[in-house]
Amino acid sequence: MNDSAGKAIKISYLSIAGNTLLALLKGITGYLGNSYALMADAIESTTDIFSSLLVLFGLKYSSRPADKNHPYGHGRAEPLITFMVVGFLVASAVIIAIESIEHIKTPHNLPETYTLTVLLAVIIIKEIFYRIVKRKSEDTKSSSLKADAWHHRSDAITSFTAFVGISLALILGKGYESADDWAALIAAAIILYNSYKIFRPALGEIMDEHVYDELVRTIKELSLNTRGVIDTEKCHIRKTGMKYHVDLHVIVKGDISVREGHEIAHRLKDHLKENLPELANVLIHVEPNDEMVK
Repeated sequence: MNDSAGKAIKISYLSIAGNTLLALLKGITGYLGNSYALMADAIESTTDIFSSLLVLFGLKYSSRPADKNHPYGHGRAEPLITFMVVGFLVASAVIIAIESIEHIKTPHNLPETYTLTVLLAVIIIKEIFYRIVKRKSEDTKSSSLKADAWHHRSDAITSFTAFVGISLALILGKGYESADDWAALIAAAIILYNSYKIFRPALGEIMDEHVYDELVRTIKELSLNTRGVIDTEKCHIRKTGMKYHVDLHVIVKGDISVREGHEIAHRLKDHLKENLPELANVLIHVEPNDEMVK
């Protein structure tokens, strides 16, 4: 297991523990405090537990080394897990929306004041979790960990909408009990939007969408610093899990031997992998300089 995978797995354990504790806290407080917005928030946190477990499984599986049946490794499991995480998010949003509409139709008592204190603590904790996991996802280039980070952010947002809804219900008093439920309904819409934001990059990864211009520039700059390389042409990149596979065309002198061209390609590959540890494999195609051939 590489260092990036190890870091990602450690942070996913933190997500699971945090989501479990907060789901219990919000569920109990929402039930006792007569706040459906807080209970809806607990539902979302419960789905977060299962999605974080999926992320953990995906990270462990995708970090397996290449084998006979998977010569490019198992990294594509990561965006597949991300799709499943998005499924959990969408399901939770639908459940929250349906239940919110039912509560809006049904008269009920005002929420308890102490639910606001719990929500404020949850908002702060979840935003901290988001920032920690997001930073780790950027360090490790993990799409599923990024999805997990957005789970924390969406949880913070739903908690904030619940806070606003409960505050309005308590301030405006009798007749505005449903403000709490409207807040839960708004939270469901926000969760659906975040689901799309998570889904879109994972789909691009599965479809080998080119979104790596900065990495391409870095690879070409490093290539030109390698002895024997005159220039570069095509550079195609595909992401699998937390690693990248590169197909690179380089131009060398046209009058050198096949062995010399082969040595240049190996030298360049070693140079790239030494400077860019996130590269899993580099396939180099050697092109002759036309001027030298003439």
